[in-house]
Amino acid sequence: MFSLFKHELLDERHDGAIFELTGRVAFSTDSYVVSPIFFPGGNIGELAVNGTVNDLAMCGAIPKYLSLSFIIEEGLPMTQFWDILVSIRDAAQRAGVQTMTGDTKVVEKGKGDGIFINTSGIGKMHPQARIATRHVRAGDKIVVSGYVATHGIAIMSGRTGLTFETDLVSDTANLNHTVAALLDDFGEQIPLLHDPTRGGVATVLNEIAQNCRLGVTLAQEAITVLNDVQSACELLGLDPLYVANEGVFLTVVAAEAAGFEAARTSTPPGVSAPEIATGS
Repeated sequence: MFSLFKHELLDERHDGAIFELTGRVAFSTDSYVVSPIFFPGGNIGELAVNGTVNDLAMCGAIPKYLSLSFIIEEGLPMTQFWDILVSIRDAAQRAGVQTMTGDTKVVEKGKGDGIFINTSGIGKMHPQARIATRHVRAGDKIVVSGYVATHGIAIMSGRTGLTFETDLVSDTANLNHTVAALLDDFGEQIPLLHDPTRGGVATVLNEIAQNCRLGVTLAQEAITVLNDVQSACELLGLDPLYVANEGVFLTVVAAEAAGFEAARTSTPPGVSAPEIATGS
């Protein structure tokens, strides 16, 4: 394991990591219990890294360090565990973060679901970031960064008895580089960022409306869904607005943010969906 995540601080092989931090930082933690642990387009390891990296990015932070804790069910094939570790390393490299410390526990067969992962992350706040609900104003726009519900349907397609005739894969990805580029250009004109994971876009919009005490006007064309995803949702009786996402985020942007339209479509991996306008 150490060979995969090798760097100077981790090579100390201590019970914890010792490093210096200055300025404002963000800290986040999450646990991942996804089933199946391997799904179309990814696995639980990649998901854990991307999830915590994205939580930090939504705070307006530049992710730097991660911890990793594994709870492994007895009998998990070592080949699967190794594949998960490799995906964690690759996802961390794409996001530009380092694994600093971790832990492994094993539980009896039948007391887990293959493997559970907990990740915690630390990031340094972007100097332009002023992310806070209190900064949202009536007339601001909410922009969705891409197609919704793709991840949730990909997970369901990997579960026993739920197969669809499609090559649909999860869109799980690290979003921190895209968010940092937007903050570079628009800074304080972005008062809020949010990733619509559990509960989907509709749940996040409700949360934003309640916290900001503003209404949200949702244009019919504002949310884009892949045809295969829409078909699967209709088959399962699901509303795609309530299906989980992992490669999508919502940006609240000031109405006067000139040039945001051009920037959002040119910043990899691209912020390409239409807008949602907030009401008063």
